[in-house]
Amino acid sequence: MAETGTRILETVGAVLRYDVRPGSGADPRPLLLISSHLDATGFTTLASHFGDRTVVTYDPRGIGRSTCADGAAAILPEEHADDLARLIEALGAGPVDVFASSGGAVNALALVAARGELVHTLVAHEPPTAAVLPDREAVLGLCADVHTTYLRDGWGPAMAKFIVLTGREGPFPEEWAEEPAPDPAAFGLSTEDDGTRDDPLFGRNLLGCTSYRPDFAALRSAPTRIVLARGRESEGMFAARAAVAVAEGLGTPPVVFPGHRAGFLGGEYGQQGVPAEFAETLRGVLAGE
Repeated sequence: MAETGTRILETVGAVLRYDVRPGSGADPRPLLLISSHLDATGFTTLASHFGDRTVVTYDPRGIGRSTCADGAAAILPEEHADDLARLIEALGAGPVDVFASSGGAVNALALVAARGELVHTLVAHEPPTAAVLPDREAVLGLCADVHTTYLRDGWGPAMAKFIVLTGREGPFPEEWAEEPAPDPAAFGLSTEDDGTRDDPLFGRNLLGCTSYRPDFAALRSAPTRIVLARGRESEGMFAARAAVAVAEGLGTPPVVFPGHRAGFLGGEYGQQGVPAEFAETLRGVLAGE
């Protein structure tokens, strides 16, 4: 793993591009940084804070530089988990540490449930799995509505609803469908439908990710140390509530990270978190502090 740069890995029905950044070697265990709706670009800043170890990032199947044979079918967490298992095996460096955010955290939970021997420590940051919440039916209904809105009206109206979904504090009411649809323009989004339907989040990953139910028995029996995390500014929001619920299912306390659900971003995608503080907290958690 001495070379730096992009590598290619063929998996079942996909071709993945992943990046290896060799570190100083002070910490020999590789650190894999993953999401699902974000490609490797989203971890540029966070990776820069771990120069003492090899950092690996990748574009999930159907996202960024990675391709997928079936460009229309839904992608399930189990498929992402199989991709991750093959990627870790390709590294040939023993069990890795994993920081996984959002949909990547769901995929990482599926990975550990199936192949826990590949992961030393998993930090699962705000996994948006509605299946563990008491208001699961309302949340899943809203997720289905976002997907339907995307197919019918396009990206802007779907993103407006997604922003409401991810940013609302507290449980969703059963009568959520009676609430007026948010105006995309209120979020600076276009109301025009350009006709494209190639967004990987809304088109292929949202429903499988949010409906995934963690296998708690498999997770508890895995050799992996699993840490659930939420953002300090995300308290009460959907994915943060899910992180707390998964932690309860595992019988472990969740860890609070600085910032919001994207607190590790340093300007990527026009979003600014608190990456230095975030990285410091992550380093401490990985060290068992």
